[in-house]
Amino acid sequence: MAESQSWSSIRQHGLLSTTTLLDLYEYSGEQRQVIEASRRPESITIRHPVHGTAVIRDQKPMTDSNLRRALHDGLTPEDWYRLLNSRVFFWLTEGRLHRLLKAGRYSGKSHDVLFVETRPLVQNYSHRITLSPMNSGNTRPYPHKRGRNTFLSIDNYPYSQERKKRPREPVVELAVEGGVPDIAEYVIEVSEMRDGRRLRTIWKRP
Repeated sequence: MAESQSWSSIRQHGLLSTTTLLDLYEYSGEQRQVIEASRRPESITIRHPVHGTAVIRDQKPMTDSNLRRALHDGLTPEDWYRLLNSRVFFWLTEGRLHRLLKAGRYSGKSHDVLFVETRPLVQNYSHRITLSPMNSGNTRPYPHKRGRNTFLSIDNYPYSQERKKRPREPVVELAVEGGVPDIAEYVIEVSEMRDGRRLRTIWKRP
């Protein structure tokens, strides 16, 4: 689920994590610190003379106070924001997608939604994929505990254990560290969606 009208840029540069995007756009210093290592209450538009503009989404579902309560392993909120910003995230079910599309901060707005062919993506990026049993970017309404073992490789993920806890959804997030620069190779379709409804097809694999 990406910002509206972002597909052309994603197709050109790839689906990049916040950290990788800031590298591409040559952000540094305090300006970068604010975006990468602290909570973003609002979406931020970044600009580059060659690459144009890109929107980095807000982190409204989290609060620093709840995050401090949830973190363990000696992690700080800054550590967690950096962990999140080093990855791009995929929902594994359309139910999760529709829930986010209808969430208060996003409802009524159009989004570019990428539908991805899973098998080749996993085959080619398995060394950089992590799985999570929770929405790692949310601390509401309850700040579930999280730490260094929240993001685990496919080989190390306790799938059987999580399936016993949540038979319908043993994995909530699939994330790729750094991003997927060749995401266009795996995209089947890009749709403009609003409030869980498909408004039009932006692009479709021939």
